[in-house]
Amino acid sequence: MGLVCDVVGRVLVLLLLIGMPAFAQAEDADKPAIVGVIQKQLDAFQGDRAAEAFGYASPDIQQLFGTPDKFMAMVRQGYPPVYRPRSVDFRELVTNEGRIVQKVLFVGPDGVPVIAEYFMERQPDGSWRIDGCRLDRSGDQSA
Repeated sequence: MGLVCDVVGRVLVLLLLIGMPAFAQAEDADKPAIVGVIQKQLDAFQGDRAAEAFGYASPDIQQLFGTPDKFMAMVRQGYPPVYRPRSVDFRELVTNEGRIVQKVLFVGPDGVPVIAEYFMERQPDGSWRIDGCRLDRSGDQSA
């Protein structure tokens, strides 16, 4: 029994290692679409187009806020670097706890750099939506 478990365990590890590069390639292939969605939302924020910006949020985020105006008010109040950035630099696309995360370096209106982690969600039609954003105000620009 021990030999069977050992062989099965090694096969599972091998399959995991073989599958990892394919998963990383899928992420890389998705990066232009993911960056495009985030950039379109940022453009909508710049133009104060609440309904358009809200449209790039996942269904769960839309349900949470209910209306484009409530969503935009939350962004204005809680995410000034995202709402009115001085600069935006898209960084790496990573997987964190099974979720696709796009890292973005923002310099906010106050001149302070922050790293944003955009949690992305693939929709049934294959498109991407933003399922949350977390800011790291540590100013670490190496992310």
